[in-house]
Amino acid sequence: MSYPFEKPIKLPFHGGERTLLKRDALVVKIETDVGLVGWAPGEGSEKAHNAIRNVIAPFLEGRNLADNDALRVQFLGGPGADPVRGHDLMKTFCSVEIALLDLLGKAHGVPVSELLGGRVRDRMRLYGSAGMYMGPDGYAREAAAIASLGFRAYKMRPAAGPDADLRTVKAMRDAVGPDFDLMVDAHSWWRMGDSSYSQETVEDLARGMASYGIAWLEEPMPPDDHQAYLRLREKDIVPLASGEHEPNEDRYLDLIQTRAVDYVQMDVCCQGGMAMGRRIINEIARQDEDEGERLKFAFHSWGTALEVVAAAHLGVCWPDTVVEWLEYPCYSTPTLHSMYPFPLAAEVLSEPLQIDHGDLIVPREPGLGVQIDERVFEKYPWIPGPWSFFRTDSPAETFAVTSDHSIKWEQA
Repeated sequence: MSYPFEKPIKLPFHGGERTLLKRDALVVKIETDVGLVGWAPGEGSEKAHNAIRNVIAPFLEGRNLADNDALRVQFLGGPGADPVRGHDLMKTFCSVEIALLDLLGKAHGVPVSELLGGRVRDRMRLYGSAGMYMGPDGYAREAAAIASLGFRAYKMRPAAGPDADLRTVKAMRDAVGPDFDLMVDAHSWWRMGDSSYSQETVEDLARGMASYGIAWLEEPMPPDDHQAYLRLREKDIVPLASGEHEPNEDRYLDLIQTRAVDYVQMDVCCQGGMAMGRRIINEIARQDEDEGERLKFAFHSWGTALEVVAAAHLGVCWPDTVVEWLEYPCYSTPTLHSMYPFPLAAEVLSEPLQIDHGDLIVPREPGLGVQIDERVFEKYPWIPGPWSFFRTDSPAETFAVTSDHSIKWEQA
């Protein structure tokens, strides 16, 4: 599905401009011969849709659903073994697997969290995520607006140049006071071409932002350069976060075992699903126990409410000392002026998620515990093509952004 904006949204940044055309989403539906239906969020792309329709659906049709782990192993030994497409197919299969878990939960009358090891709590702390390429006053107003909704944390994306980025953090802190968490997602700092921030600039900004008590600095450098993150973390300036662009489990393990960041992030929609999420979180919990240092997990979630609740079922299987945060995108609504509208994100559910004082109350009903409003499928037909573009001034290049968060960009 796609939600097109009335007109392209132009967002200038230091060294270029980003253009937003639409927002995409994919919902997986699996039906059984006994009338049960399972749902899952997926990567909103033609590549994922084609993989599901042409490979994963034919593989699943006619099989018995008794053990989703067994089906995953069988897929890994079949289509997932393809030397060219296997890795991408497995990631997509793992998103589809969320629908299998939804089905199993409904069949057994238990929530998905009980199939993932059993929940140890019923709530997950959310942070309101928005803030794209504004002036300091705009970010300050948005931070205050999100705080007024009951959230206890806000994440934004600075890209106006070093001085303006630091002024922005000060303005936000002044707007929300000392007891509200602020996250800075700096993924644009290495996407500016020749204007990208140097290591020295990043360190100077980290020191300045640390003085305003930010909760973390996210992806301030290219995410594949773990050594750069380790060098910065060893300076103990500010907590660091990264993970949404990790391409595979080995790279996640390197990020964890080298302790290059303080918060490891993952998107269950497009980076390996519940199975890999469990392995990564277990490794984080084990490292914490062995090393006596504070390493935590935080969900990346940048799609619909269905993605948020799916991630939450995994998160509540660990205490908040291991899994602390769940990202909650805050799109514009009639009562909130935020980054842009994306009504599909909420309308996909028949009833809104239950949020209490900035915490998501994770449903205890069977499966994922939510109902899908299937009217969205006709209301928001798919529009082909990337949803966003980055253009850099020097060198003069344009890059496309798809819905797969583990891919940094593609040449347009």
